[in-house]
Amino acid sequence: MLASLRKAGFSPEQAASAGQKRFLSIHEYQSVNLLNSYGVPTPKGIAAKSPKEAVEAFNKVSAGKGAVIKAQVLAGGRGKGKFSNGLQGGVHVVKRGRGKLAGQMIGSSLITKQTGAGGRVCNAVMLAELRQPSHEYYVAVLNDRASQGVVLVASNQGGMNIEEVAAKDPKAIITTPIPFNTGLDKETALDVAKKLGFSSEKATNEAADIFINLYKIFKEKDATQIEINPLAETTDGAVLCMDAKFGFDDNAEFRQQDVFDLRDISQEEPSEVDAQKANLNFIKLDGNIGCLVNGAGLAMATMDVLSLHGGQPANFLDVGGGATPETVKKAFEILLADPKVKSIFINIFGGIMRCDYIAEGVIKATKELSLTIPLVVRLKGTKEAEAKEMIRQSGLKIIPFDGLDDAAERAVQLAST
Repeated sequence: MLASLRKAGFSPEQAASAGQKRFLSIHEYQSVNLLNSYGVPTPKGIAAKSPKEAVEAFNKVSAGKGAVIKAQVLAGGRGKGKFSNGLQGGVHVVKRGRGKLAGQMIGSSLITKQTGAGGRVCNAVMLAELRQPSHEYYVAVLNDRASQGVVLVASNQGGMNIEEVAAKDPKAIITTPIPFNTGLDKETALDVAKKLGFSSEKATNEAADIFINLYKIFKEKDATQIEINPLAETTDGAVLCMDAKFGFDDNAEFRQQDVFDLRDISQEEPSEVDAQKANLNFIKLDGNIGCLVNGAGLAMATMDVLSLHGGQPANFLDVGGGATPETVKKAFEILLADPKVKSIFINIFGGIMRCDYIAEGVIKATKELSLTIPLVVRLKGTKEAEAKEMIRQSGLKIIPFDGLDDAAERAVQLAST
C-alpha cells in the first residue's frame, strides 16, 4: 500500500497514515448496523450463527431474488478464500435458503491471503439482499499526518485493490482534507461526488450525504479508519455501501464501550489476547527466538540485530516501564506457549524499569516453569549490578552478556542447534 500510494501523490507521512495499524476491527454485519444507525444506506443484511438462522435470514432478505451469503471473518480476500473443510470461497450468491452452505461455513476456518495458513474460525455468516451495481466506487476516511487532520479518499475505480488503482492511475485517487472544527460540509462533499461521476443529481446528493455521515461516524466513534469498498450505484439508481471495514482507537475504549463490546476475540491471536490482559505489548511473529524487551524502540532494535545475525524473532514483546516480577513470569509463559521458540533473548535497558525486578522475574519463571530452553540475558542500567549478582547466585543456566551484538549472536546460535 505505501509504495503505491506514494506513486499516487501521497507524501511519506500521508502514506504512513493511510497504512496505519488498525486497532479494534468489527465484523461486516456489525458494520452494517453501525452504518444504518447513522443513516448510511446498505443492502439489508442479517447475521446468522446456525444453519436454521441462515435459512430464516435468507427468507427475510431475498425477496424472491436470492441473496449473498458472506462468512463473517475479520480478514480480507474472503471471496477467494478456502475453508479448512475444503469449501471454496467465503462469499456466495444463493437462490434458495441454503442452510447446508451455512453449515459448511460456520465452525470451520477460512483461509485467505491475510489470515496465514491456520485461517480464522467462522462463527457466523451474513445473509445480504442481492443488489446489482451499475458502477462501483471506493471511499475511505483516514487520519493524515501531513495535514494533521482527517482526509476523505475516494476513487471511481472501486470494487478492486485500491493499491493497484493508485499504482496504475494516480489521478484516480481523490484526497480531500476535512477541517476538524467544521467537519465535511455539503458543498465539499458534493464536489467530491461530482468528480466521481455519479449518473444523476439524485445519486450525487446521496453519495455526498454518505460522505458526511461517514465522517460523523469517524469522529464520534473514535475510528482510525473507515473503508467502503465498494460504494455502489445500483441499477435502480440507489447509492449503497456494499462492504465496510472499520478500525477503532484502543485508547478510546473507555468512552466507546458500545463499540468495544462488539470485539470478537476468536478472530485474534490467543497469545496476543492473553498478553493484553497482562498489560504486555505483544505481537506474535513467525521466528524461533523469543524476545522480552522493555521499550518499543529497543524491542525493534533487538529484532533487527537478531535478523542481522541470521535469526528470526518469534515475537515483539515490550514489557514496558512498569513491569513486575509477576509480569515477567507471565511474559515467559506466553513465550513458552509457542512451540517454535528454541531460545529466549532478554534485552533490558534499566531506566524507569529496574534490572533487579527483571532478574527476580526471570529467576522465578525459570524455576517455576521448569525452563529448559536456552536463556540469554542482557541487562544494562538501573540496578544492573544487583541484577547480575542475583542471576549469578541463582545457580541457574542463564547466559549473561553485556554487549548487544554478542548476546544476539549467541541467541541465534542456540536457536539453530
